[in-house]
Amino acid sequence: MSLLSRFLTPPNPPLTDLWMWIAGMARQPDWYLRHGVEDTVDGRFDMVALVTSLVLIRLEQADLRMETALLTERFVEDMDGSLRDIGIGDMVIGKHVGRMVGALGGRLGAYRKALAADAPPADLVQALARNVYRGSPPPGAAEGLAKATRALKAQIDAAPQAALLAGEIS
Repeated sequence: MSLLSRFLTPPNPPLTDLWMWIAGMARQPDWYLRHGVEDTVDGRFDMVALVTSLVLIRLEQADLRMETALLTERFVEDMDGSLRDIGIGDMVIGKHVGRMVGALGGRLGAYRKALAADAPPADLVQALARNVYRGSPPPGAAEGLAKATRALKAQIDAAPQAALLAGEIS
């Protein structure tokens, strides 16, 4: 890479690879086909918020405050870009992004509580029914999604810290 191209090519923002893993995981067809998540803008947001929440919970447990803040910034940047892509104008973009950040915060709190070691399994089912299915899950969908969510959380939790931050979660 030439010296000039290094100056003209902006560096990747921190946690880009982790964010790409989150976005890719949230777009996996299984969520929509097997678990009945609606393949709509709202349904996709719900899945991004769910996967982001699981990663944020892991970062919080490791007391990685800077990385938690950086990942939240990546979420905001992505939501801002996505809203612009669908035609939301500058005058109201901040309000929409603010609502999305608030929704992420609410979901993060609900999932954190529902995934606590002492929480009954039904708490996660209820949190997913409320947040992903907007209170109307197809029969058995919230239970199946809860099982898949716990498996994904275990996968995230098992990743070594360096691999997690590099978006290398297997």
